[in-house]
Amino acid sequence: MSPEIRNMLIMFGAIAIALILIIITFGGDNPVERFISLFIEEEDENTEEVEKKSFSAPVVEMATLIRKSDDRRRVIESDGNVKLLDEYYELTFLTRKGRNIKIECSAEVYEKIPFNQQGSLTYRKNKLVKFKYYEDTVYNEN
Repeated sequence: MSPEIRNMLIMFGAIAIALILIIITFGGDNPVERFISLFIEEEDENTEEVEKKSFSAPVVEMATLIRKSDDRRRVIESDGNVKLLDEYYELTFLTRKGRNIKIECSAEVYEKIPFNQQGSLTYRKNKLVKFKYYEDTVYNEN
């Protein structure tokens, strides 16, 4: 076999391998394509509507309280006075659609809403406006 024919076969083989790799990488629904799609932003038809709704008007959903979490720093002075600093209270609700929503609230609301209580959750961005359930309606005073 002459060197020219051998070089031409090597070049055809390299082109065939490159085409196969391109087809595997960019063709069909495969793991590589899904990984690449994480970095490519695709515009959804409902994205603008959801953004407008979440940033301007309050959202109302039926939800159940499933978790409470707080972050507080307690400082005790030498004279015995106790101060709470950097208080942050958060409630996690499970919606009827199966989404978990984390909502910031005040200390009073944090203590008042019972676990596993289902009701009408009203929130704006990630802050609680009110939670209405069978026994009571709790308003966030922040």
